[in-house]
Amino acid sequence: MKILYVFPHPDDESFGPAPAIAAQRRKGHEVYLFTLTKGEATKQRFRLGITKKEMGEIRYKEMQCVEKVLDLNGMTVFDLPDSGLKEMDPADIEEVIRKQVQKIKPDVLVTYAVHGISGFDDHLVSHAVVKSVYCDLKREGFDYPKRLAFFTHYSEDVGEGKFNLTSSKQGDIDCWIEANEEDYQKFLSALDCYETYQKVIEDSNVKEEVGYRVPFEIFQEDFDPPLTDLGDHLDA
Repeated sequence: MKILYVFPHPDDESFGPAPAIAAQRRKGHEVYLFTLTKGEATKQRFRLGITKKEMGEIRYKEMQCVEKVLDLNGMTVFDLPDSGLKEMDPADIEEVIRKQVQKIKPDVLVTYAVHGISGFDDHLVSHAVVKSVYCDLKREGFDYPKRLAFFTHYSEDVGEGKFNLTSSKQGDIDCWIEANEEDYQKFLSALDCYETYQKVIEDSNVKEEVGYRVPFEIFQEDFDPPLTDLGDHLDA
């Protein structure tokens, strides 16, 4: 099975989905990552005293470390404006996503849930444009992707991190991917790749917030009990 994750920023693949990605690779699935921006607008550039362009290049190099740690089958990092997706014509964003989808021909396409977890504008835009691309391809009769899934967050407790996270309702979660200890260690190692982002990682408390079970919603499908793999019942 081929899985394509589409996220707006460097680190989005590591702030939560990484245990699931490691588990998917361990099970033999092909996993690809498409990141829309280089994350150059992060405030960390002020601490480092560097330009946006320099920050973007540093973050791209950090992502190359993540690519190796998570054993990705392929990674593409585009150069759309970080924190500026809301100002773009959605059709322009959809065009670059569609080209990547048609290149990979994934069985499952994954992006953020509708609330974006953190609520960041780029996360919300990514949900909308990826869903639009998926629906366009289905209407046009393409046999891929077969499924659209949304990485999400679920917790009954209030987190202790600096950022307010939005959880999906328990009934909306259609798949829980279980990570083992090796998968979880790869998640921690992936976060360690982001050397310039360690203060944000600490403030977010992500290493404590993310557990061994990663939740996903599945678009226009409802599974109760939830699936344990995004490929389950794919041809049903």
